[in-house]
Amino acid sequence: MSKSYDVKTVVLRKNIELADATEIVEDKKTKPFKSLLSRPKKEQVHIHSIKLYYECILMVSGKYVADYYRKAIHTISVPSNVKEVELGDCVFQIRSKSGFERTFVGKRGKNKIDMKLEEHVFVEEEDEIAFDHHGREIKFPFKVNSKTVENYPKRILQKNEPNVKRPEITVDSALGKLQSQLKKPLETDVRELSEEFVLREITELYVPIFEARVIGPKKKVGIIRIDAVRKKIL
Repeated sequence: MSKSYDVKTVVLRKNIELADATEIVEDKKTKPFKSLLSRPKKEQVHIHSIKLYYECILMVSGKYVADYYRKAIHTISVPSNVKEVELGDCVFQIRSKSGFERTFVGKRGKNKIDMKLEEHVFVEEEDEIAFDHHGREIKFPFKVNSKTVENYPKRILQKNEPNVKRPEITVDSALGKLQSQLKKPLETDVRELSEEFVLREITELYVPIFEARVIGPKKKVGIIRIDAVRKKIL
C-alpha cells in the first residue's frame, strides 16, 4: 500500500495563445519532414490539429542526515628525537623509516606517527530532483514565482482534464531516487550509525505545451511541440 503524501500543485502561465502557436507551427511545419537531401515545400504540408496539453514535472526535495563513528588514521610530524606519543591511555610509536627516507632526510628528519583513532562524523545533504512526465530526470528550466504561475491551478487542470498528462513515475519511486542521490556510500567499518531522510516538499508542476499534428508528403505525420511558457519549439 502506497503512502499518502501532501503534494503541492502548480500550473505555469502561458505566454502565447493558440493564434501565436499556430503562427509558429505554420512557419516551421516542414521541419519534421526535413532530411539531408530534401525538404518539402510549405504548400505540401498542412496543419491537421493543434492542442494545448498540460504536462507534469514532478519535483521532490529533501534532506539526508546521519551521524556515526568510523575508524581513521591521522599522521602527525614530531621532532627526530621523539620516539612515541602518549594520548590518554594510548601510546603511539613512530613510523619506521624506509632506507630511502633515512638516506634522503638523515637522522635529523622529523619522525612520523600514525595515530589510529575514531572519528565522530556528521553528514547533512540537501537537494531537489525534477522528473518529466515520463519519469526521466531533468534539469528544471523554469522560474516559479507569483508572476509565472496560475492563481487557480486545480481549476485549470479540471477544465483541461482530457489533455492533462499526469506523472508516470510514482512519488515513492521519485523519493527513492532522491534518497539514493543524497546518501553517499559509507565507509565499510562504521558503528552506531544513525540516519534519517527528511522530506521537504513534493510538487506537481504543470507546463502548458501546444502540440501540433502536421501532415506532409505521402500522408506522413509529424509532431511539433511548443513550450507555451518559454515560447520555443521543443
